[in-house]
Amino acid sequence: MNTTVLLDPARLDRPDTDVRQHPFPFLIAHGQLPDESRSDLERDFPKYSSAGFFPYDPADCGPTVNALVQQMTTPQFASAVGRYLEIENLGQYPTLVTLCRTLNKRHGTIHTDSRSKVATALLYLNTQWPDTSDGCLRFLNRVDNIDDLIAPELKPLYGEFAVFKRCDNSFHGHLPYEGERRVIQVAWLTSEEEKLRKTKRGKFSRGFKKLFGVLDRKLGAGRDRNASHRK
Repeated sequence: MNTTVLLDPARLDRPDTDVRQHPFPFLIAHGQLPDESRSDLERDFPKYSSAGFFPYDPADCGPTVNALVQQMTTPQFASAVGRYLEIENLGQYPTLVTLCRTLNKRHGTIHTDSRSKVATALLYLNTQWPDTSDGCLRFLNRVDNIDDLIAPELKPLYGEFAVFKRCDNSFHGHLPYEGERRVIQVAWLTSEEEKLRKTKRGKFSRGFKKLFGVLDRKLGAGRDRNASHRK
């Protein structure tokens, strides 16, 4: 297959793309990946044994996923995204890539992202999704109400894409969900120091979850649907 067309910034300019500046800048776009790449991306996605987001390591992934990550982190793609969010020269910022294969119910509590992030992009890779709102991305008006939506929730299906500017009110999250939920996340960070710090923390988290994954799952099993955490 021709990996050069995996991710084309021109696809963002679709009639059904939702771009807003208030209450914080965000974009939701559909159909961002070619249908013919589904099986390759499914095959090449990392087979993490624990739930959650982990720092990207090319050794964990097959060639198609590595090509996709490379394209998501180019200055050209950052510039295209930045224009929609009204962020000048987004490509100047270092990128942190994390991938998630599965979640437990602890994940998805309402938050804004940390101040070290300039913007965050999420590209989903699930070939199917149950007929439920559980696990669907929500952009929100408030930190304490998962049902106070700004826009329609986004099912994490193959080729669905969301990106937002980190603000003090960039509230987002999803209803508790346990199971497979494949996503590639790219965050543009304020500094290389922050990237190093977050990468070290992510690697530690991965090791911890390998040892205590059952405990991690139990901790979130009964979380409230409106649970939140401040960054």
